[in-house]
Amino acid sequence: MTKFYSLSIEETLKELNTGMQGLTDKQAFERKEKFGLNKITETKKTTKLEILVNQFKSFIIWILIIASVISFFIGETVDAIVIIILVIINAVIGFIQEYNADKSIAALKKLMNLNAVIIRNGKRIQLDSEQLVPGDIILLEEGMKVPADIRVIESIQLDAMEASLTGESIPIKKQTEKLEQGTALAEKNNMVFSGTIISRGKGKGIVTETGMKTEIGKIANLIQEQKEEPTLLQKKLAVLGKWIAVITIIICALVFFSQVIIHLNSITYQKITDAFMMAVSLAVAAIPEGLPAIVTISLALGIQRMVKKNSLVRRLPAVETLGSVDVICADKTGTLTMNTMTVREMFFSGKKIQVTGEGIKGKFLLEKQEQNALDLSMLLNAGVLCNNSVLEGSKAIGDPTETSLLFSARKAGIKKERLEEFYPRINEIPFSSERKLMTTIHAFKGKKIAFSKGAVDVVLELCTKIYFNGKTRAITFKDKEEILKANEEMAEKAMRVLAFAFNQENPGEENKMVFLGLQAMNDPPRKEVKLSIELCRQAGIKVIMITGDHLITAQAIAKELGMKTNSMTGKELEEISEKDLMEKIEEINIFARVNPAHKMKIIDALKARKHIVAMTGDGVNDAPALKKADIGISMGLTGTDIAKESSEMVLLDDNFSSIVAAVEEGRGIYDNIKKFVNYLLSCNLGEVLLIFFAIIIWKDDPEIIVPLIPIQLLWLNIVTDGLPALALGLDPAEKGIMKRKPRNASEQIINKKMFYTVIFVGALIGIASLYLFAVHLPNLILAQTVAFTSLVIFEIFRLQAIRSNFNIGMFSNKWLIGAVGTSIALQLAVIYTPLNAVFRTVPLGLNEWITILEVSVVLFIVSMGFNKLIKDK
Repeated sequence: MTKFYSLSIEETLKELNTGMQGLTDKQAFERKEKFGLNKITETKKTTKLEILVNQFKSFIIWILIIASVISFFIGETVDAIVIIILVIINAVIGFIQEYNADKSIAALKKLMNLNAVIIRNGKRIQLDSEQLVPGDIILLEEGMKVPADIRVIESIQLDAMEASLTGESIPIKKQTEKLEQGTALAEKNNMVFSGTIISRGKGKGIVTETGMKTEIGKIANLIQEQKEEPTLLQKKLAVLGKWIAVITIIICALVFFSQVIIHLNSITYQKITDAFMMAVSLAVAAIPEGLPAIVTISLALGIQRMVKKNSLVRRLPAVETLGSVDVICADKTGTLTMNTMTVREMFFSGKKIQVTGEGIKGKFLLEKQEQNALDLSMLLNAGVLCNNSVLEGSKAIGDPTETSLLFSARKAGIKKERLEEFYPRINEIPFSSERKLMTTIHAFKGKKIAFSKGAVDVVLELCTKIYFNGKTRAITFKDKEEILKANEEMAEKAMRVLAFAFNQENPGEENKMVFLGLQAMNDPPRKEVKLSIELCRQAGIKVIMITGDHLITAQAIAKELGMKTNSMTGKELEEISEKDLMEKIEEINIFARVNPAHKMKIIDALKARKHIVAMTGDGVNDAPALKKADIGISMGLTGTDIAKESSEMVLLDDNFSSIVAAVEEGRGIYDNIKKFVNYLLSCNLGEVLLIFFAIIIWKDDPEIIVPLIPIQLLWLNIVTDGLPALALGLDPAEKGIMKRKPRNASEQIINKKMFYTVIFVGALIGIASLYLFAVHLPNLILAQTVAFTSLVIFEIFRLQAIRSNFNIGMFSNKWLIGAVGTSIALQLAVIYTPLNAVFRTVPLGLNEWITILEVSVVLFIVSMGFNKLIKDK
């Protein structure tokens, strides 16, 4: 592929077989046939039907569907209908939350839906940018969005804003000379790129690349190549589903073969059929039907809570992944910094002044003492008057460096429009890259005065006097030494430094000027980010800065944020092997001068080291990495459409600290998922063991069938288990949750400790309810009612036993209190109202209730002891 930035103008014209008069219509037609339209080609979109179908791809959902079919065929029609309703509810909630289909490429297409003025057949014409072809001569004007990748052949003070593509926070001055091969994207200052904006000046260029061959097109390719990987939660739920399937099959086998063995001497076809039907029925009862819906609803409620904390999650399972994040790759410009050039320091009358605040609010400090802004007015006035930008309210229009000077003056109460009434401009000597200087000439009290700004060494060389403590005197060698030292110190902090001077004696000439002082600006860190990074460090999360900006700038910002400055540049990234990068990645905190492909390489290396990676960003250049990362986090206020649509999460306030809140929420949600999985499985296992033991014990008693009838099992699984389990999803996060290290990504929802707990407590519940069933025989309906009710009460006690592992107070969740109260009220209704005919229950007396509560307390104490023993968490 031709590297047009490394060719001269003549070589570029020759390579593209074009001239200054542009292409002919015939050439344009032939090239359009060869290269196609100048647009982003789009892969097949995700349809609404595909989004809906995706809701049914969970292994647990498959199990439930099979269970509903089996329930229908064995005559348990109510069970079948309820299970299907739960599956549908789960699908509907998931569909609604994920309805926003992938619009990444559509957002890119918006960037290219432009008009362009070009030269064809020697004439200027305007046409749709889709019709551009390589070799077209195009006019570049201030404010236009660039429609293709273009080699600059004429530049009249031409600047381009490329932050969204390269991460550069200031406009890039464009020139026409050729560059060396291997020049980084952010340094190709003889090119302008599709989707960026001409912020100043005008010029001409040759279209070199269109459509998918542009830098934006390459980004589109990177996005389209990314396969949608399942989230951590989806993978873990798949494993959980397989476990449930295995346990269900084991239960089926145990029940079936135990029945066959029991009746071995009198075996008949009917008894084998009955044994099979009983095994299947019991297995269906073992499945926690409400689990998928509870997980989905819990995640949806988590999303609603996160919106209140300024984080919008676009994909349900991504909520939980946040809790596993152990590396955040943060784009510097606009994420860690404000993406606004701001004056941070000044040097005036031999004093270094700190400038605080954002926008039009702030203070001027000398050694932490506030200074009278009027004392600085000469320097601030120069910055305002020698300036072509404007402020409309608090909105800046123009070059970011110039607008920063207007903001610094506004902090002193100086407004450009008022100042120009006293100093009306009468002439201007524009800035040029050769002179590195700009001068404006103004009328003042019947005379003329000129103000100049430019590079420090240039301005200083042109000054013979200095304005010092309100008086003008000859500039000395010592003055110049102090000025150059101040400039050097500011530059070491990666600040852009401008010098200012005025001239009343020869206002039309740029010599014998009076030196005023320096103003130094940069794109400052967001004030809340330093604390957020420290919180990340405490939470075991590493923050890596990734930027297209210069290394020295990135290191300076990193120091301000309290980050380490171990660095690697884009050029070094290109030269290093994947294996070596994997070894070094743990030591690196800053990647500078990187392009989109570099970001992908960084994320690949981190993932290869088993890290769970979050990538933040707001620009077009961030989109592929946002999609590649485990969690892509875009900026809601300053983010481009492509960044938002490529991410799993959008920060509504662009506040890095919102990520910390989101991670905390993600950790809390995962804890809650573990709680209700533990709760549902241990309770269901208790119910299954109750029935299994009863079948074995009373195998020869035809009067005693089972301790629970199907409708009672369904009631337990859906209502009295389901409501508290759902409320568990609203439990507050454990105190100090952000002091814990990120959990291992390979850790399953059911780890070894939870497995032992589910088995032990499930057996305990099964034995305790079996005991209560047995002591109330031979009155079968009373015994069934006691066993049925005891399971409800046991499960309520079980709730607090589980929550105690997470140091959560008994009354800290009002929704759980409400759910428990509702479960008890509903259970009383099926015992003491006419509903008892449907559920085949009888009213319980005081003695039965006392017995149930006594056994519940014993069960609670034993399960708490077991918790302490294995420290289940």
